[in-house]
Amino acid sequence: MRISDYIDLSFSNLWKKKLRTFLTTFGVVIAIGALVCMVAFGKGMQKNVAEQFKELELFNFITVYSGSLVPRGILSGGESGDTDSEGIPLDDDALKKIKKFRGVDLVLPDIRFPAAISLDGQEKFSLVQVIPTEVSSSKTMQFRAGQSYSKDSKNSVIISDSLLVGFKIKDFSSIIGKKINITTLTVELSRFNPEDLSSLFRGENLPFSKQNYEMTIAGVAENMGFGGPALLKSDVYLSPETAGTMKKLPITNLWDLLREPSATRGYSLVNVRVSSPDFIDTVKKKIENLGFRTFALIDQFEEFQKGFLFMDLFLLALGMIAVVVASLGIINTMIMSILERYSEIGIMKAVGASNRDIQKIFFFETISIGFLGGVFGLGLGWGVSLFINKVVNYFLAKQGLPYLEYFSFPLWLCVGAIGFAVVISLVAGIYPAARAARVDPVVALRHH
Repeated sequence: MRISDYIDLSFSNLWKKKLRTFLTTFGVVIAIGALVCMVAFGKGMQKNVAEQFKELELFNFITVYSGSLVPRGILSGGESGDTDSEGIPLDDDALKKIKKFRGVDLVLPDIRFPAAISLDGQEKFSLVQVIPTEVSSSKTMQFRAGQSYSKDSKNSVIISDSLLVGFKIKDFSSIIGKKINITTLTVELSRFNPEDLSSLFRGENLPFSKQNYEMTIAGVAENMGFGGPALLKSDVYLSPETAGTMKKLPITNLWDLLREPSATRGYSLVNVRVSSPDFIDTVKKKIENLGFRTFALIDQFEEFQKGFLFMDLFLLALGMIAVVVASLGIINTMIMSILERYSEIGIMKAVGASNRDIQKIFFFETISIGFLGGVFGLGLGWGVSLFINKVVNYFLAKQGLPYLEYFSFPLWLCVGAIGFAVVISLVAGIYPAARAARVDPVVALRHH
């Protein structure tokens, strides 16, 4: 018999029991659909993370910090450099040396200070970060509305989308050009009276004073962290020129609070951007030779990939439960078919059909079920994923969050889903086909 004959015969036999064939195939459709959805979700999340990192050029950043910033062991996993850097200041002189390294595009000290942010009668305590114009106008900062401040503009700021979400403002473009108040704290030791400590416990005569600054909102950006191993979020960004005119606490970064008492003063953290990830290893070694410790996010991406691999395996295991159930359904259907066609099998053997021919007939029937289940299962998985993606993004859009594709369907997944369904069905058909081949034609005909 030709292959086309086996295919025609298999579809003819399946069509005789339409309801049973439909239910068995539908079981495969559900199993493949669930498996495709779960794998597509895992791949979609991994793709989003990788693309975001590449788009924002986060793989191009190295965080530099002094060994005296925190005791060894608090920052782990991505830190490197065994040089004892205590006493070596991470100051402007060190920054000038780093800027001269081949491949270095930008050296950005991590400078932040706490402040109260007031907008439209609402107030929130947050962090203000100093970002040069060359960074705020680069791909590193993604704008939801408006644009970056310029070097010539004074008292212009960029605020984060999460700040507006917290203030329940959904129309980001509506606040461009509006005024925002930033209230900073400064220490005034002249107000401290050591002879009247009881007033301090009552909250009176505290050695702090408030400074109010009115700024103009130039743009709304996605909330990001520029802090290397600790991606601290900031809600307001302003230029060094604007920050230089403000009075604020002498703490340029929250990491200053963790400095060892004997630490040499300088910048807490410095972010170095290279022109390409290819320069990461070379620049890191040169910085470490200066006596500083480094952290590069690209070094940790392998760990992220391991995490995604475990997530993919977990989702695959859940999907395989449905596949196993569908396989049992195929085995049950084929065994029932053998019992119903017992006499038919005996007649085929009596007229010259070999055991191999009988096996091929049942194998083609299971392959047909698997192929149809794989094709329609892929369609079901794609449709359900599309629906879930639309619903999730609909609710996230109300929170002011950007649209994301949470599912990814690479070509290998689409082809693999159909191929996997066929293979699973083929495996499930091994026992029924072998049982059909063992039918004794004499007994079968006598049974008839």
